[in-house]
Amino acid sequence: MSAKVLILYTGGTIGMIQTEQGLAPASGLQERIEMALGMSINTLPSFEVLEISPLIDSANITPKHWTKLVSILATHWQDYDGFVILHGTDTMAYTASALSFMLGACTKNIILTGSQIPLGMNRSDATSNLQAALSLAISHRIADVSLVFDGKLMRGNRIQKISSGRFEAFHTPNDDLLGELAIGMQLYPNRMIKSNDESVTTLLENNIVSFKTGAVGVVTLHPSQPVAIYLSLLDDDNCKAIVLLTYGAGNVPDQNPAFLSFLTEAMLRKKNIVNLTQCLHGGVSQGAYAAGSILSSMNVLSGRDMTLEAAFCKLHWLIATGESYYGILEKWNTNYCGEFTLQ
Repeated sequence: MSAKVLILYTGGTIGMIQTEQGLAPASGLQERIEMALGMSINTLPSFEVLEISPLIDSANITPKHWTKLVSILATHWQDYDGFVILHGTDTMAYTASALSFMLGACTKNIILTGSQIPLGMNRSDATSNLQAALSLAISHRIADVSLVFDGKLMRGNRIQKISSGRFEAFHTPNDDLLGELAIGMQLYPNRMIKSNDESVTTLLENNIVSFKTGAVGVVTLHPSQPVAIYLSLLDDDNCKAIVLLTYGAGNVPDQNPAFLSFLTEAMLRKKNIVNLTQCLHGGVSQGAYAAGSILSSMNVLSGRDMTLEAAFCKLHWLIATGESYYGILEKWNTNYCGEFTLQ
């Protein structure tokens, strides 16, 4: 291969064009990228575009697409020096988190990016995000599966989409930036996970797992919640784990008999439950308040300061690798790829 970087185009706003039905993913992206980059293409690594078939809006992403992406990376791993994944912003955080668990510390850079306005349209942020991603793909060793967006390099499993209308669409509420791209490029290697040249990415085939459909549910607590919302997950045999979005520092309605019964029944049915805060910043301190202390006695796991996307994908990944209820209880607190803050 003469090209140094492989760009995987999954779909998403960055490559969309206007149709009678509205914006939709479209093929022929390599030519449009070359046209948009103009003369700057001479200062960037050579690249080839591989379009995933079929192209999809990221709202339709499922865990099967994560497996497909890693399979494609495995096929082309030896042919390129770095990889850029173009993805829709809506579920970018899920895909970035899932890939981080599947790939671990990477020996080649895997940079995700996208845009808020399609490539080639007026005021589009696509060109600058693409230039940044290509610049980072082979220029420095970045072991984390990461996202570059609006001049910021972020750990993939710590990102959350915070805006549908601003170019600053993502941030990492509980993690420091891995780099900043302004007039100069400033990277922070000490914040990145450490790669190992003999790590899992030398044999990517070993990292390809088949995710189980519907294996993880999410329940957001709110006052006077219909009991059926969480009880339905108990009777779903496909659901093996539940992310529970609680109040504040991890508090639950401990005076609600139906909710406490749900927690007890989930434990008896061997469904793992992870406690995450609904707050944007900070994490859970399970047991700091009486309203949350009951959770540990019911095998509810602390999600610390993880994002919803990271916790959801970590559970999916552990289940896909064959971990049982007790295996997840044992391994949940392992910080595999910087997904939570060590304290």
